[in-house]
Amino acid sequence: MTTTPPVTLADVLDAAARLKGVAHRTPVLRSRTLDALVGAEVFLKCENFQRVGAFKFRGAYNAASRLTPDQLARGIVAYSSGNHAQAVALAARELGTTAVIVMPEDAPRSKRAATEGYGAEIVTYDRYTGDREAIAKALAAERGLALIPPYEHPHVMAGQGTAALELLEETGELGALLAPVGGGGLIAGSATAAKGRYPGIRVIGVEPETGDDTRRSLEAGHRVSIPVPKTIADGQALHTPGELTFSVNRRLVDEIALVSDDEIRDAMRFAFERLKIVAEPSGASALAALLSGRVGGLPGRVGVIVSGGNVDAERFARLCGGGD
Repeated sequence: MTTTPPVTLADVLDAAARLKGVAHRTPVLRSRTLDALVGAEVFLKCENFQRVGAFKFRGAYNAASRLTPDQLARGIVAYSSGNHAQAVALAARELGTTAVIVMPEDAPRSKRAATEGYGAEIVTYDRYTGDREAIAKALAAERGLALIPPYEHPHVMAGQGTAALELLEETGELGALLAPVGGGGLIAGSATAAKGRYPGIRVIGVEPETGDDTRRSLEAGHRVSIPVPKTIADGQALHTPGELTFSVNRRLVDEIALVSDDEIRDAMRFAFERLKIVAEPSGASALAALLSGRVGGLPGRVGVIVSGGNVDAERFARLCGGGD
């Protein structure tokens, strides 16, 4: 007896059609210096150039655009440390509705300001003691809002997978694909698209050393929880994988590489100095895994998703200077 997966290649292709002309088709960058350093041809899918500055707009819009007119009339609620917050806020504005976003009190100021700038109402909580999902569900029940979670949703995962789909359309077959892992939506959608196109591709997720909940879960064969990690990669500071995302990733993700905060800083500096792009810490983690040699036996052609670039100038300068 087989179980239908929560997201399929057909779902990703459908999301791509829905996002055409709405989401940006982000550039794929190359660097001879990077190729020489890692010993492979590297193709960087730069989602820091996506609307709201991160891949999250893909999944948020794909999910929000499927709400009924009645649901849109009542509004949307979401929870996020920043990028999904901005994505839902913009998707809501594009679709003529409103958004309420549950954000941690210590969310980066630039991400909160951008979210408010798209017209969203912000409700804050303490990420170390509060339950953001419970708060959002209570708001949904109280106000009749449609909940769009940051990763635990088939339409969100399918939307995120369009980044990998576009990458492969441009590059052709790759031997490996690296993507950051937080809640698991990006890697789940990406793995679905990549292995749907090229079953032999090696899919590698990248987590911060202090936030290796997905690595531990894959090793255990079931979801495990860890204390909320403290890392500069705020978009990856999760304590357990999503149930739906893990059901995909345990089938399709081949391995998880871990990177330190210092290795992420080095990758951010490299991206800025050699590639002339700005990546936020979470956005640079997959590149960090390559540059630090955390992934062994690289094939000849490798894709990397640079997932976002939402970091304010002051924090970027501190991080690249070695502080936080």
